[in-house]
Amino acid sequence: MAWLCAALVLVIASLSAFIRLSRAGQGCEPWPQCQGVVAAEAAQPGLGDSVAMARMGHRVVASTTLLLVLAMAGLALASGTTLRAEARLALVLLGLALFLAVLGRWSGQSRLPAVTLGNLLGGFAMFAVSVRLALVAGRTGAAGQRPVSAPWLGVATVLAWVQVALGGLVSAGQAGLSCPALGACDWRAGSWQALDPWVMPAIDVLPTRSEGALVHMLHRWSGMALTLVLLVLAWQAWRLGRRAVAAWLVVLPVLLVALGLVQVWLRLPLPLVLAHNAAAALLLAVLMGMGLRRPRHAAPW
Repeated sequence: MAWLCAALVLVIASLSAFIRLSRAGQGCEPWPQCQGVVAAEAAQPGLGDSVAMARMGHRVVASTTLLLVLAMAGLALASGTTLRAEARLALVLLGLALFLAVLGRWSGQSRLPAVTLGNLLGGFAMFAVSVRLALVAGRTGAAGQRPVSAPWLGVATVLAWVQVALGGLVSAGQAGLSCPALGACDWRAGSWQALDPWVMPAIDVLPTRSEGALVHMLHRWSGMALTLVLLVLAWQAWRLGRRAVAAWLVVLPVLLVALGLVQVWLRLPLPLVLAHNAAAALLLAVLMGMGLRRPRHAAPW
């Protein structure tokens, strides 16, 4: 049931990103001059239909997920008198689901970066907790093999959440092409105001604006730091016999870096941006599952 919840949450996060980016004019024609809601709607009349369908799908899947979370929380609480790990995680899921429901109802179609961050971080947290709940519920036998180094895992987890938050600010602030070169750019031309999630970006701002260079480069720098830490974790996981985890910790950061560079090179095509978003969610889920002690006879997760 938890795996189904995780799959549904990933669908919700992808639909939410599609709706937000499409409304902002991502991928409209002629790009990027059409950036902005008014210009995007004028340049791409069929966009409204796809967004409307995505919204309908988002509501249906979100409602189904909420019912599923309620069922999991009820079953977990009814299974024993003590608040076991499964029950605690199910309650966390319920809290996140209610938070996202209230945020969606209250914010509506707000373009405020704080709302984008709330939806992004809340959705990713819900996905990661769902995966952890599925792993906890699926454990059998005594915990025999110790997890990877807690300090390194903690650093990687913090860096991953910082990276997601910076990515959300880059997207919400329309700073995706502020550093079009694959190398460095003049980050000093950027504005610290781009890091303030309570500042509403102008509706007709272009993604090539220099004001977003600082937050864009911070996203790149934190990504490089995170990649190095993940490689250390991959080496530790390999030594502990957790070969699948080690593979994920190498493949996912490489994929994220490649998607990030290619999407800037190709000027932010919407499918690549959505793939980048999904890969980041998968990385957070892997990190959430790494702290669990693995039974001796379990598969090499």
